[in-house]
Amino acid sequence: MEELNKTYSPREIESKWYKIWEDSKYFAGKMEEGKDSYSIVIPPPNVTGILHMGHILDNSIQDTLVRYKRMCGLNTLWVPGCDHAGIATQNKVERMLAEQGIKKEDLGREKFLEETWKWKEKYGGIITNQLRKIGASLDWDRERFTMDEGLSKAVRKIFVDLYNDGLIYQGEYMVNWCPRCGTALADDEVEHSEKDGNLWHLKYPVKDSDEYIIIATSRPETMLADVAVAVHPEDERYKHLVGKKLILPLVGREIPVIADEYVEMEFGTGALKITPAHDPNDFNLGKKYDLPIINMLTPEGNIVDDYPKYAGMDRFEARKVIVKELEESGVLVKIESLKHNVGHCYRCSTVVEPRVSKQWFVKMEPLAKKALEVVRNGEIKIIPKRMEKIYFNWLENIRDWCISRQLWWGHRIPAWYGPDNHMFVAMSEEEAHEQAKAHYGKAVELVQEGDVLDTWFSSALWPFSTMGWPEKTKELDTFYPTSTLVTGADIIFFWVARMIMFGLYEMEEIPFKNVFFHGIVRDEIGRKMSKSLGNSPDPLNLIDEYGADAIRFSMLYNTSQGQDVYFSEKLLEMGRNFANKIWNVARFVIMNLEGFDVKSVNKEELKFELVDEWIFSRLNETTKEVHTNLEKFQLDDAAKAVYEFLRGDFCDWYVELAKVRLYNNEESGKQSKLTAQYVLWTVLESGLKLLHPFMPFITEEIWQKIKVSGETIMLEGFPVVDEAQIKPEVVNSFKYIQGVISSLRNIKAEMGISPAKEVKVVIKTSDENELKTLENNYLFITKLAKIEEMTYGKDVAKPDQSGFRVTGNSEVYMILTGLLNVEAEVKKIKEQIEKVQKDLDKVNNKLADERFTSKAPAHILERERRIQKEYQDKMDKLTENLKNFQ
Repeated sequence: MEELNKTYSPREIESKWYKIWEDSKYFAGKMEEGKDSYSIVIPPPNVTGILHMGHILDNSIQDTLVRYKRMCGLNTLWVPGCDHAGIATQNKVERMLAEQGIKKEDLGREKFLEETWKWKEKYGGIITNQLRKIGASLDWDRERFTMDEGLSKAVRKIFVDLYNDGLIYQGEYMVNWCPRCGTALADDEVEHSEKDGNLWHLKYPVKDSDEYIIIATSRPETMLADVAVAVHPEDERYKHLVGKKLILPLVGREIPVIADEYVEMEFGTGALKITPAHDPNDFNLGKKYDLPIINMLTPEGNIVDDYPKYAGMDRFEARKVIVKELEESGVLVKIESLKHNVGHCYRCSTVVEPRVSKQWFVKMEPLAKKALEVVRNGEIKIIPKRMEKIYFNWLENIRDWCISRQLWWGHRIPAWYGPDNHMFVAMSEEEAHEQAKAHYGKAVELVQEGDVLDTWFSSALWPFSTMGWPEKTKELDTFYPTSTLVTGADIIFFWVARMIMFGLYEMEEIPFKNVFFHGIVRDEIGRKMSKSLGNSPDPLNLIDEYGADAIRFSMLYNTSQGQDVYFSEKLLEMGRNFANKIWNVARFVIMNLEGFDVKSVNKEELKFELVDEWIFSRLNETTKEVHTNLEKFQLDDAAKAVYEFLRGDFCDWYVELAKVRLYNNEESGKQSKLTAQYVLWTVLESGLKLLHPFMPFITEEIWQKIKVSGETIMLEGFPVVDEAQIKPEVVNSFKYIQGVISSLRNIKAEMGISPAKEVKVVIKTSDENELKTLENNYLFITKLAKIEEMTYGKDVAKPDQSGFRVTGNSEVYMILTGLLNVEAEVKKIKEQIEKVQKDLDKVNNKLADERFTSKAPAHILERERRIQKEYQDKMDKLTENLKNFQ
């Protein structure tokens, strides 16, 4: 058996194994007849993207599930790919060109797209190479891109189908507009945050009268486009003014006073300025009363030329100038402070402007109906369940989706216009020309729609477009619907709900059976990670320092289902220490398997002792726990189960106990040694398989050194539970041994006695099982607890001067006579008691003070009570020790 290197070097091992796995096509999604299938499509990272800690968590979860199912013998596919990320990519390319003094308009559409494709080839897919670094077992031969030929065809097909079914329409509507990106945004692409603002109260004079109406607005610059003032029909203050005209300050335009129940009498002054071009609610009122739409802003957010005094001014600059003029002319009555939600573009954080423009929309209500049904009836399971409420709430209140974007990079809308603007929606230009010929009776020139589709439109097809749809493929037959979608909760509307709607519409089937939402990775103090805050570490640097296995394991171990993760590098130390522990114990086992050949072992000749039965029982209990928790998406509990078993049961206990047998070279100990070797090999091999989905690299490296047959651990069978080997009575007996050993170690630690010092021990118990366990495991206990002499029985006398513990039904005494200076020990204990008493009094007084307990937050009170208990426990132990000496 080949030995492992003395030190564990993750960098060397990880780069070596990933290349072997990928070159050997071990990640390939096989489609073998008669086998169940398991498939996941990766949430496609932006082509502009680089790895961050959220990706590490997301992909570690997916890879763990995929590796587990692959080892369980299923046809397993994990599809990789990237999203073209319309706005984000176009912004990057525009910025790159700007550095060369070039605007996209200078190049024109076709040339600009050439530059974007060049940029994509150069920088796109950086993230896919980074995914290899963390061990993601993706089927790279099936990698897709949302603008590759097949996916583009899929996008055109569903657009045409939706259009022909009356679910896509075009019209002049109010949309969210980003002046910086120059495009419409869907509602859920607008991020709202609370800002400090003002409410300006302005006097609008009534024509031919001394009366006026006071309106309050948070956007005084938009008054330039006011077309009416609305009041409630029952409002006594304004009833007599309905139907009269007001003179719009600064502009001089006459505008009517209208009455509508939409207006809240109690809110503000009870009078609303109506600006249909710049407010969604005003837009609806404007349509109701057939009011004109006056647009005062350019697409870039500047004042239009119709207002020469302010023409070309940025909207916020114009606000300052207009407010100053309103103040000087006596129109401004007062200014109130206001906290209000302001919408920002999710890509560039520019304040969004409501804008009326001609856009394309998808009718969502008919699609949402079915999408609600499949989650309600359990066809799709959302984990954690509380996320269902958010999903239902959004779909029950859904608005139509604005899918057009005024960009050049993206899927161009497959609509063409004839000479009289008659529109033809088709799969291709050729097909549009055929439609046009049939319509006009002759060939005509057609112009394609300039807008492209929202990025999320194409990614909504991802579960089936990546499998080859609209063609009928074997992949679709084998792997659709996919099994699980793993993603962050922040894209439940953008992506998850839309995939469900499109899957049900086009495939007449759900796109996945389970949706597993994980939390967001935050920094230690709970902030979202971002480059601007400087709190987002580079995962590649961390991988270099700690190794991918350590990072994956630490992230999975510390992520509870659906909860956010508070990340710090300290978390990674646990993963690294665990990897080192596994490496060192594997080295030890391999070094002690010299001359051992598992294939030639006759199990009939082995003699299994309590410790062997115990470790097999724990192995099977752990296997059961890991299966259960992975099936329930409780990955942290699965990781903890493997960790506790390998680090605690195997490394700290079994291996230590096995040393007693391994180092016994007498003839009489041969059978015991061979048994220990067999158990060490068997448990290590099974333990590596249990750990493999979480830590693929280190497990592969070690397994290759101890394997009997097979090419790679990742294609080996995942351990199966053998119920017959789960023996609660054996586990209880061994717990008793652990209790005895731990008690003696703790007495030594408390008394300041060296752990290596051999001591005399007396154990008094009338429990027959405990007496039998002590007799059968005498050698193990005395060796591990460093015992010179152990006396045990029902009637043994309690020694005079001793350290004492209770374990099970046994009184465990360590004889201290001659080991300690009694006077010095008593003095030391009394000093400790005095110190602890002071600390205990302090915390007792604090918790007895009503002024403190009534004002302190719950977590502070909890902390203080915890401290109080710790001090009290310490005091009890010290008092017990003092009694033993006196």
